[in-house]
Amino acid sequence: MEHEPEEPRLPEPRGPLSAAVEEYLLGTGPLPGPAQVAAASVYGDDVQLALYLCYELHYRGFAGVAAEREWDPDLLRVRAALEHHFLSALRADARVHDSVPDALAELLVEPVEGTGVTHFLRDEGELWHLREYAAQRSLYHLKEADPHAWVLPRLWGRAKAAMAAVEFDEYGGGRPDRVHAQLFADLMTDLGLDTTYGHYLDAASAEALVTVNLMSLFGLHRALRGALVGHFATVEITSSPGSRRLAEAMRRTGAGPAAEHFYDEHVEADAVHEQVVRHDVIGGLLEREPHLAPDVAFGVDATVFVEDRFAARLLADWRAGRSSLRTSPVAATTHTS
Repeated sequence: MEHEPEEPRLPEPRGPLSAAVEEYLLGTGPLPGPAQVAAASVYGDDVQLALYLCYELHYRGFAGVAAEREWDPDLLRVRAALEHHFLSALRADARVHDSVPDALAELLVEPVEGTGVTHFLRDEGELWHLREYAAQRSLYHLKEADPHAWVLPRLWGRAKAAMAAVEFDEYGGGRPDRVHAQLFADLMTDLGLDTTYGHYLDAASAEALVTVNLMSLFGLHRALRGALVGHFATVEITSSPGSRRLAEAMRRTGAGPAAEHFYDEHVEADAVHEQVVRHDVIGGLLEREPHLAPDVAFGVDATVFVEDRFAARLLADWRAGRSSLRTSPVAATTHTS
């Protein structure tokens, strides 16, 4: 018999905003005001953790926090202020393309000389790099497909059917052992990492939090359904070649069979998903709601923007020979496979 998963613990605050949100969740203090939110660094640790705390109430919540806090009106007002701050910055910083075809065209071209994180991990990454990458990505991959599932009630016809088909694959095609979140947990086990949901929240950088918060922001708002589809398309289009490089990195470093399998699975599955998302999810959505085209393009651009920021942070740290994590490097406390 399966047991209900344990709720994750609240993380350590990263500043006055996240501290105030945590105190409010526990019933021990007031919430921050809108002026305090607006004055904080939008991509910084404090804002992004405060936003992550608000969003996580819609996933698994936190130990010691009442379930009713999910729809607490005062907390929702603070979340709205955080979201306005975040979304305004993204619209100013990430807008690149005016059309969906132009936004997607750049994703479909693989650079001859790639210099991204997956190239680094494939060519020169060590096990400690792979552990750190997996630890930070676990904030998303242990809830993989969940943020995108919110768009299903907001789609119709061809787009809904295609999106549901892709999500069915993400959830293992009806087999619990093949749910992609479970496959990632298996990968983490091979790498000697703790597979507890939310375990690496304290360790994750602000840049990593931004990538997860973007999905929750788009997923929780019907008005941003086009942006969520753009995000999903970006993930699926870029996943297959990136996963191939990561599978090679896992094999080269002897990370383990489950670590290899997770990315091998994504090479095959996401090559198919990319076609379905481009032609049927985006195509079906814009056939019915052509006015959402700018939102889809924005979703693509915003995803590329936040992923590039995360990649730059990782590579800057690794090339300097230092850990990318905020807390103790995982290699210092875990075993090799």
